[in-house]
Amino acid sequence: MDQEIEILNITPQTTTSSEISIAALKLFATKGYFNTSLTDIAKMANIKNTSEIYQHFTNKQVIAAQLYVDIFANLNESIDEIWLKNDKPSEQLRGTVDLLFKLTEDAPDVMRFLLNMKFNEFLPDEKPLQETPAFCKIYKIIQAGITNGEIRNIDPMMAYIQFFGIVNTTIQGILAGVLDKKADTYLLQTWLAAWNGIVKK
Repeated sequence: MDQEIEILNITPQTTTSSEISIAALKLFATKGYFNTSLTDIAKMANIKNTSEIYQHFTNKQVIAAQLYVDIFANLNESIDEIWLKNDKPSEQLRGTVDLLFKLTEDAPDVMRFLLNMKFNEFLPDEKPLQETPAFCKIYKIIQAGITNGEIRNIDPMMAYIQFFGIVNTTIQGILAGVLDKKADTYLLQTWLAAWNGIVKK
């Protein structure tokens, strides 16, 4: 759990609220939002009863909403850093893939939350994954790659889907245990397969 807190940079006001957030993240990611109760969260967080949760969060949806905000804010910040450190779209995409694989290894519940949760079912006011600022920036990277000639002149959304289809499928395989080695083992192969699918040759 400490790794999840460090990677996410989740900094709630108290240690207890942090423990509740991380416990909820794990349960949402593995059991699903609707199959997780406040009692489950309390037990996972080593809290005696659900009344203590209400001291920090109004209800389960508020916990999920806070996780959504924290995770996507930190992801957006990480994408910004990648964007600033690298000039070429190819380098920016490689940095993004590196980040996603690092999260898969170090914070798998974060990746399960990102890739598996249907946010519109329980957070109807929040944007879907593809419309969040972080993923809009990734889309712009692909557009820039097409403009500067690094990426084939195809529909940017098609390039996005082709590229991340390979990346996401590999990550899903790792998270499910179908690919049973460390995430880093599959990083280079995944990058090459994804990039070769859209690169201008």
